[in-house]
Amino acid sequence: MLESVGALTGSPWIYAVVALSVLLDVFLPVLPSGVLVITAATAAAASTTTVTAAAGEATRQVPSLLVLTLCAATASVLGDLVAYRLAWRGGERLDRAIARSRRLTSAQESLGTALSRGGGALVVVARFAPAGRSVVSLGAGAAHRKVKEFLPWSAVAGVAWAVYSVGLGYFGGQWLGAGWLGTAVSVLALFLAGALAALVVRRPAHTSAAPATTAPVTGAPAGT
Repeated sequence: MLESVGALTGSPWIYAVVALSVLLDVFLPVLPSGVLVITAATAAAASTTTVTAAAGEATRQVPSLLVLTLCAATASVLGDLVAYRLAWRGGERLDRAIARSRRLTSAQESLGTALSRGGGALVVVARFAPAGRSVVSLGAGAAHRKVKEFLPWSAVAGVAWAVYSVGLGYFGGQWLGAGWLGTAVSVLALFLAGALAALVVRRPAHTSAAPATTAPVTGAPAGT
């Protein structure tokens, strides 16, 4: 990963690559968008410690931590919104696809209730879980949740995930160096956060499974 991203870290193209990876990650959870963000942030940490400028001469750091965070957060929210809209308009075909997956069905039931009752923090937590972003975005759209119930929490989730991932890469690079060790430790911390988030997300699904049976959340569509 370091070798692959290394050729891009000194070019503004790194922002486009990160944004595209994060945007598509909601449809292809196997994409290593988090690893890519961390690797780019680690490269930024390296350039921060090595770049020097002549007196009075301005330099521009690429990748910039601020721009990298904004790209990752914006792409995350846009990807969520696209998936949400596609699921909203998916109709019977999407309903059948969700029905074939016990995980998606359970998430759709619990998510609709949680969002309607102001439990949007689930969206933020799920952003860190493996495939949690996909489940939440598609589930909210398929359950016809209102945009105002989903989008603000999606924005908070995208910013939180971007800041956390960039922070891991940057501080890992500062403390452990910009080599494979710093990147590996940062990626491990991201995976640990994902495992913990997965445990938290599963808990509401079990507790709300019984009520969801008597009061399904896929009833009349809510207006936007």
